Amino acid sequence: MAKPRDPYFDVVEDLFAPLGQVTIRRMFGGAGVYLHGVMFALLADGEVHLKADDALQADLETEGSSAFQFEMKDGRVAEMRYFRLPDTAADDPAEASQWGRRAVDVALRARSGKRKKNKTSA
Repeated sequence: MAKPRDPYFDVVEDLFAPLGQVTIRRMFGGAGVYLHGVMFALLADGEVHLKADDALQADLETEGSSAFQFEMKDGRVAEMRYFRLPDTAADDPAEASQWGRRAVDVALRARSGKRKKNKTSA
């Protein structure tokens, strides 16, 4: 039996609505946020975390953001290249979408790089 849809998903879809039709898919203990088939954000513990490169990471950290971390089975803490959406953007679709657009661009570049690597290694 499928889990009922999390009401927070509606909030996040509305938050990023200026970007276009976003979709959310459950994964592990959270969910991925996608635009045009590319995952640009991660939902975990009631927070939105955006996929970041060095430049976006620096800008998000300037706004007080921190990296998404999780505890592994062996007790070590792992960190991912996803950074919390700034608090000022949490209820502001215009600001959230500005950050989100940058995260989508990061995700598209990362996907493009993976495809190139796969083609050259084949």
